[in-house]
Amino acid sequence: MSKSGSLDLASNLGGTIDKSDVLSSVEKYEQYHVFHGGDEEERKANYTDMVNKYYDLATSFYEYGWGESFHFAHRWKGESLRESIKRHEHFLALQLGVKPGQKVLDVGCGIGGPLREIARFSNSSVTGLNNNEYQITRGKELNRLAGVDKTCNFVKADFMKMPFPENTFDAVYAIEATCHAPDAYGCYKEIFRVLKPGQCFAAYEWCMTDAFDPANAQHQKIKAEIEIGDGLPDIRLTSKCLEALKQAGFEVIWEKDLAEDSPVPWYLPLDKNHFSLSSFRLTAVGRFITKNMVKVLEYIRLAPKGSQRVSDFLEKAAEGLVDGGRREIFTPMYFFLARKPE
Repeated sequence: MSKSGSLDLASNLGGTIDKSDVLSSVEKYEQYHVFHGGDEEERKANYTDMVNKYYDLATSFYEYGWGESFHFAHRWKGESLRESIKRHEHFLALQLGVKPGQKVLDVGCGIGGPLREIARFSNSSVTGLNNNEYQITRGKELNRLAGVDKTCNFVKADFMKMPFPENTFDAVYAIEATCHAPDAYGCYKEIFRVLKPGQCFAAYEWCMTDAFDPANAQHQKIKAEIEIGDGLPDIRLTSKCLEALKQAGFEVIWEKDLAEDSPVPWYLPLDKNHFSLSSFRLTAVGRFITKNMVKVLEYIRLAPKGSQRVSDFLEKAAEGLVDGGRREIFTPMYFFLARKPE
């Protein structure tokens, strides 16, 4: 289990980026986004560089705050954040009908928190696909510590060009990951290609909902905050994801925005009005302490120059996510289960 502390945060910040280059990488990353004069087409054209920079810069913050699974979850009253995250992952495995011994693909696997949880829950073999070297290195170490390194592995590759033969996997899933794709259809088409006929693909997608108004300046500001704070080329509407699935050849079994009926709002851990000891580092107070700790660590040169800038754009993301959730214009859990025909 990941137990990331303040010194881990400082020493790992920047991932594979040389510590002396962190500040320039932050500046380059920021330039891709609206607040710094960037545009959607440039982000899409350079998505590999943009997303890699983002995860090199942000992963240690994620692990420090979230643990090993970097995602939100549908949550019941009385359920802790950690419990809801595990249930969210189990729900995915159950919907896919994953059976012991099957080969499963996790598209955009991060450091492998969900991969390990689903592998243990279903007794299956899970391959994590990721294009970020630092996250893969970290994930392999965590696999070894969890004792799943013999049945689970990582492959470094772009999910728009997967290095697998056709009809390789018994199930494929993605958790808040394919939102990084510059083109949903291209990504889903690759997933369709590597999935065995008759088998299923399930995902939680980050999307703008039908309540999003592109002519509303405040809505656009929230969207831009989420994009810069989370390394996204663009945030698609739920209807666009559904359309892309069908174009790729999938039969959609069912789809729903699971945020709509979550008894506890998904964004609650980040809400400034919420306090929790169990997820303290995610709260406004916890984030304030982290921000000032990073400032000190950067000042005494334990953290590289630019670290505070990363903390700033992640805080901007938190604000955008909470505002987007409250206004119901954004969801991190548009769920679908889709089947590749026989």
